[in-house]
Amino acid sequence: MPRRCARAARRAGPEHAVPLFLGAARFAENAWLVTQHEAAYRDMSPRQVAEQAFRMADGCLMSAKNDGIVHIGGFLGLRDRSLTERCELLLIATEGSPTYGGLAGRDLDTAAQGLTEVTEPGYLRARADAARHLARLAREAGITIVEPPGLHALYLNAGRLLPHIAAHRFPGHALACLLCLEGGIRSVEPGSLYLGSEDENGAPVTAAPYELVRLALPRTTDGLGHLDYVGEVLAATVKDKERIPGYRLVEQPPLLRHFRCKLEPVPH
Repeated sequence: MPRRCARAARRAGPEHAVPLFLGAARFAENAWLVTQHEAAYRDMSPRQVAEQAFRMADGCLMSAKNDGIVHIGGFLGLRDRSLTERCELLLIATEGSPTYGGLAGRDLDTAAQGLTEVTEPGYLRARADAARHLARLAREAGITIVEPPGLHALYLNAGRLLPHIAAHRFPGHALACLLCLEGGIRSVEPGSLYLGSEDENGAPVTAAPYELVRLALPRTTDGLGHLDYVGEVLAATVKDKERIPGYRLVEQPPLLRHFRCKLEPVPH
């Protein structure tokens, strides 16, 4: 977050007895964006910006699969010793002792290295360049995206691309399915399948404000050739976009339905 927001939260926390915790999954990418868009920080490195943010916090929750550049894992960082001990007891009761539960040593070593490399300006610049490159290809294919593209992903506006598919027929999911079927491209739908709801008869009750598809950019693996291929698939997909069917739910769990639900296409 920008430093002025972090400082405001830091000041408000003690007044209301609320600790300040950072969601640190993309701390390095956020620090890079601060250096690019806030004049007061343009002479600072992403690492310096991140250090300032962490110093103001009481703790953080980190999914290391993001800005830790690892395959698996994460951590909880705490300043308060008593809270740390309470969390350790819960850890022992639910997972195992800190000396043998949790991540393997190799994953811990990888995370330690990744947390160092992730704040390197060259790495973050390459991430930003890749996102801009894919954004340009999407625009050239006639697909509206959420602007600006950022670093970790591109968000396609499936609702605008597929106006013939109603929200309760999940245009984002429809586009994600087609990208996978025709190009082997995995994506995810942050739209009405994720955020909407229907009644017991399947009639729409609420819809998401936007019907999006997220194309997350793999770290340190995809070159521009891979992204060019994604652009080619996007261009081919939208040439006959009216043929893309919507989907209906046939089975869903009571919670987090977008993880475990089953759908089928709805013929035109």
